[in-house]
Amino acid sequence: MYSRHRFRGLRRSLAAAIVMLASIAFWLSQPAYAEYGDVVINNYSDAAGMRPVVFPHWFHRMRFRCKVCHADLGFQFKAGGNQINMLKIIDGQFCGACHNGDVAWSVENCNLCHSAKPGTPTQVHESTIQKLAAPTEPARK
Repeated sequence: MYSRHRFRGLRRSLAAAIVMLASIAFWLSQPAYAEYGDVVINNYSDAAGMRPVVFPHWFHRMRFRCKVCHADLGFQFKAGGNQINMLKIIDGQFCGACHNGDVAWSVENCNLCHSAKPGTPTQVHESTIQKLAAPTEPARK
């Protein structure tokens, strides 16, 4: 026989699950935002069911010299050239070298980084290469 306390706990668990699902739905419905020069990172995000990452390159470049990330932390000079995943970040590699809760905010708030539209490929947002590469049209006869 079930007691009132057991039903109360079940109701609380159900309410918590509903709040969690509502917050996920809200997060997925938010528009994506990227500035010129931001890097979209989507090596693993889509496969993991997460939005791709928007890395604000110029925001970081205003504060640090290129050497800090591209030499000291090992970031390659090519969008998609780094095999970044959350385990590495939590272990203090790549973004996790600074985003550890001491130097900068840590990784608990997923939507601060995972904010691109689902399906966006790894690329430099609004890059010159994207503007120069015109879409190919079928040859006319």
